[in-house]
Amino acid sequence: MSFESMPRQDLLLAIDGLAAEKQITRDIVFESLEAAIAKIARQKYGEEFDIVAHIDHKNGAIRVRRLFAVIDPANVGGEEYDGNTQLTPAEAKKYSANPQIGDIVEDPLPEPEFGRMAFQTAKQIMTARVRDAEKGRQFEEFKDEIGDIVNGVVKRAEFGSIYLDINGKAEGYIKNTELIPGERLAVGDRVRALIMDVVRSNSGPQIFLTRTHPLFMEKLFFQEVPEIYEGVIKIKSVARAPGSHAKVAVQSDDPSVDPVGMTVGIKGTRIQPVINECHGEKIDVILYSEDPAAFIVNAIAPAKVAKIIVDEDTHTAAVVVNEDQQSLAIGRRGQNVRLASQLTGWNIDVMNETEEQERRTKETKEKTELFIRGLDVDEMIAHLLIAEGFRSIEEIAFIEPSELTSIDGFDAALAGELQARARAYLDKQEQDYLESGHKLGMEDTLLFFDFIKRPTIMKLGHAGIKSLEDLADLASDELTEILGADEMSPRLAARVIMKARELAYGIGAEEEEENA
Repeated sequence: MSFESMPRQDLLLAIDGLAAEKQITRDIVFESLEAAIAKIARQKYGEEFDIVAHIDHKNGAIRVRRLFAVIDPANVGGEEYDGNTQLTPAEAKKYSANPQIGDIVEDPLPEPEFGRMAFQTAKQIMTARVRDAEKGRQFEEFKDEIGDIVNGVVKRAEFGSIYLDINGKAEGYIKNTELIPGERLAVGDRVRALIMDVVRSNSGPQIFLTRTHPLFMEKLFFQEVPEIYEGVIKIKSVARAPGSHAKVAVQSDDPSVDPVGMTVGIKGTRIQPVINECHGEKIDVILYSEDPAAFIVNAIAPAKVAKIIVDEDTHTAAVVVNEDQQSLAIGRRGQNVRLASQLTGWNIDVMNETEEQERRTKETKEKTELFIRGLDVDEMIAHLLIAEGFRSIEEIAFIEPSELTSIDGFDAALAGELQARARAYLDKQEQDYLESGHKLGMEDTLLFFDFIKRPTIMKLGHAGIKSLEDLADLASDELTEILGADEMSPRLAARVIMKARELAYGIGAEEEEENA
């Protein structure tokens, strides 16, 4: 016997209309309505039965069935036996000609009548299912837009935080710390923000937005400067003090293109909309250079640099300026040099010529004391080595002997003795270093991590970082907090962690960027 309703074209039209209104697929509406019909049927025929409903997608006919699983007769009466949902092969012959153990047989049922209560039940189930589907669609849509800018209208403000209506599709949240300092947004204001994260929740996707992140400014330039959007001009880095000052480094592989001029625009026409959106934030557009010294000189603008000394090993740079330029180079409360450091990823120390002379005198004194102590030589020989450009005992230990014998008064015997003493000193330093690290429980993978200086590695050991994996598992802000911003900038910390992950887990820079 078969119970199937007459074709229902009106039902199909209603399903199509609901799917279009909620921007969900027809299949989801079909599944929701089928679940509602099955629930109503169970209320009529018994909640203990396994009842399902199916709607024909072509003509709208409804079919209701009670399902039974065919089981081995030996299992009848067992702990898992349920006579309401299970039948033996002999019992199942009522519904199937040749039932086999493991089959599912169907008992057709009449379509239940939709009274007022039944209709209300169906409506509740439909509403819940469609709402869940709508939340899922919103989550899938917005999670793919993390890192993109969205437009919204301010719905309400609570405790300084802002809730946005994003094109009538979802609600976004801007925490008060992610708003540009000093800006005041009122209900009804249109505003742009960057999607930071999207999280599932029972009430729908939670969309967290920001207007202070450097990427927000970068994406604004993508919208305002066609050459950046097309890739003719590349933004290499952005540093911000939100609402106050920002620096943006740009580059172009096309020599005929002026990346700074095109980014700013004639009379500032291109940069002005970005400034307005960022609540009047002053923006310096800087020419990027692969040469660290040139890049740092550009980044410290508008101050004029007299001299720059870069140390590749420590990733630090000493910028020497005339005394009248020093306050300009440092900026109010150190803002200019701080942004330049963030932009370039280098620790920058600004000094005038007098201070630089004092620094050189101090360095010379420290090197003299090091050579006297480490090589067991007198002050005259130490000064001769420094005058010839030697900066460390490592250089003396492993340089070609001819480099030493070329110094006036140095013969082969003296050169050999100096190198022997230098190597003995380094061996002792190495032994002391390893013993200190092992006492702290540090692994050799971290002790021999050559990307940072050994005093810095020991500082990590005292902070509880014992292995390369421990370092790789840190976030860049955690590493900066451990070592101090003066010793390691956030950008350098990110490079250190990236290198640690590459060595510890085989994760390369490209994969890191994709994950970010």
